Amino acid sequence: MSKVINILHAGALRLPIAQCSKLFKKANPSIEVILESYGSRACARSIREGNQVDIIALADPLLFDELLVPEYVDRYYIFANDQIVLAYDEFSRGSDEITENNWTEILSRPEVSFGRSDENLDPCGYRTMMVWQLAEKYYQKPGLYRSLNNKCTEAMIYPKSYELASSVLEGNLDFAYIYLCVAKQFGLKHISLPDQVNLSNPAHAAFYQNAKIELQGKHPGEITTVHGAPIEFAVAISKNSEHPENAKVFLELILSKRGQQVLENCGLVPY
Repeated sequence: MSKVINILHAGALRLPIAQCSKLFKKANPSIEVILESYGSRACARSIREGNQVDIIALADPLLFDELLVPEYVDRYYIFANDQIVLAYDEFSRGSDEITENNWTEILSRPEVSFGRSDENLDPCGYRTMMVWQLAEKYYQKPGLYRSLNNKCTEAMIYPKSYELASSVLEGNLDFAYIYLCVAKQFGLKHISLPDQVNLSNPAHAAFYQNAKIELQGKHPGEITTVHGAPIEFAVAISKNSEHPENAKVFLELILSKRGQQVLENCGLVPY
């Protein structure tokens, strides 16, 4: 086997990929593991722009279909799912009052800040906007999506969801829309949203389809529309992998029972 493996992954998968990398390194001590992370759409675009990696792990399998298959990836494997939560800590304004039933009112307060990730770089960003659309329908609050979207100004939009969690801990944001696994990794408190809203439950897939967001497409100037769907994470071996043997071993690890236990320990729901 060659002496290197390059892994490109979604920021939200930072801890599970790091933990799986440690297991891989323990079994293959002579191989250097190189990790690189961005928002998932940014990851996919970097592959299209010539970034050569061995493993690609993204926070939305649709990105493989939209941007990577078949030119850069032959096939991908869905390995876990998650949900969007509203995360905070004990210093967040309104944290002593917020509940699943009143979070829309708490976030509307002028002094309360909240953030999301960039929808054109990170699936968590467009999924957050979908959550707002679904919440408007679920709670029957016309104008809720527009109100939340207008209040979440550019200064509160981050390249990837992982950075949102750090910002809450640093006191720059009161609340952040992130994956449950990221909230758990950072030890943040969180509000669980109803299944009809949080994009977690395949039983509500038809309702999720009511939400849609326009994004930058595959080519400059193109626009693509993404509809709501249950949150899933997927992994693949790149067709331009320079170390395919290593990539195959890592892929088998993350899909194995041992890998699934790592994912579960990191807050994901493994498949």
